[in-house]
Amino acid sequence: MSGSLVETPRTFGDMMRMPVRFYKTIGEDIYAHRSSNPLRSLLLKIYLYAGFINFNLLVCGELVFFYKSIQDFETVRLAIAVAPCIGFSLVADCKQLTMALYKNTLIRLLDDLEEMHPKTLVAQRAYKLADFEHTMKRVISIFTFLCLAYTTTFTLYPAIKATVKYNFLGYETFDRNFGFLIWFPYDATTKNWVYWITYWDIAHGAYLAGIAFLCADLLLVVVITQLCMHFSYIATRLEAHPCNPDEDAENVRFLATMIKYHNKCLTLCELVDSMYSFSLLLNFLMASMQICFIAFQVTESTIEVILIYCIFLMTSMVQVFLVCYYGDALIAASLRVGDAAYNQNWFQCSKRYCIMLKMMILRSQKPAMIRPPTFPPISLVTYMKVISMSYQFFALLKTTYYRN
Repeated sequence: MSGSLVETPRTFGDMMRMPVRFYKTIGEDIYAHRSSNPLRSLLLKIYLYAGFINFNLLVCGELVFFYKSIQDFETVRLAIAVAPCIGFSLVADCKQLTMALYKNTLIRLLDDLEEMHPKTLVAQRAYKLADFEHTMKRVISIFTFLCLAYTTTFTLYPAIKATVKYNFLGYETFDRNFGFLIWFPYDATTKNWVYWITYWDIAHGAYLAGIAFLCADLLLVVVITQLCMHFSYIATRLEAHPCNPDEDAENVRFLATMIKYHNKCLTLCELVDSMYSFSLLLNFLMASMQICFIAFQVTESTIEVILIYCIFLMTSMVQVFLVCYYGDALIAASLRVGDAAYNQNWFQCSKRYCIMLKMMILRSQKPAMIRPPTFPPISLVTYMKVISMSYQFFALLKTTYYRN
């Protein structure tokens, strides 16, 4: 008897697998409240706190290096080189702090989405889950690759380069350099064992920053994908409803269910907005400066440095585009609900049904969105604004640098 592939329903945990697994590698357990092993949860928490203490000490070293470099025009290029890394580190810190401050909100959000997730194959086909998941996985894979490629390149390149020169090209000394420009209160390169301990300490800090930066956005992608799926399902159900005038009680019951469902989705969108609005404001401001400083490095450096910073530049631009794309998708999906409601044969229904439908249309005209303070709602228009800000900073930096 030959075996056959049996299609099984996709769980909410399947969609959450990437951010959950990556987060655990730095000690962050999103589902710690469900853990049956308190010792393991405690050890993960200790590992997480120790990692962030180490990481923030390294950030302080970067800030000191930046301050020392801007004191002299001869070393200001080094300050420009370290500035994007400082921006990336501060955003990673802010995202992790946001996850910690809004831990209960995140738990509630994920629990509600898991409860609403379609459980059977029939339901998942009706929700078009496979299409949404396919797009989500491709986006997550590309962004994950770029983010880890950036941290890996900056971290490992100096050691690989020094090893090749020393072992294969006949250089007499092993160059003890680091991938990041950091000030240390001790000599980190004189002794070999001090160098390697410091090197792998920096490597862990870079990995932790990359994962904290990456996973906050992966969570956002998963959550917005789910919300867009639910809004799309509501719109599809509204458009498909026959609105038979002879079945007014059934029509009202159906619409009441859809309104309750719609309100639930909007409430979850408000939770997402409360969690992410401030961190995304900082993210966009830092991204504008990061792209500016990286572009300056790319235009003023050697081919070797350009290749390294190009990966960083692509990561920064893709990250901003990713957030803006999903913000735009959320707005479009929520607005579609009102259009679908209006496209019904409502003129055949009772006055009570029409009043209920009118209220739903009015509510859907205010789209679900993520709106950082002082910024417009996150959409593709926001992406153009960030790129425009980056170019303005870049032009100002070039003019100031060459004037001096």
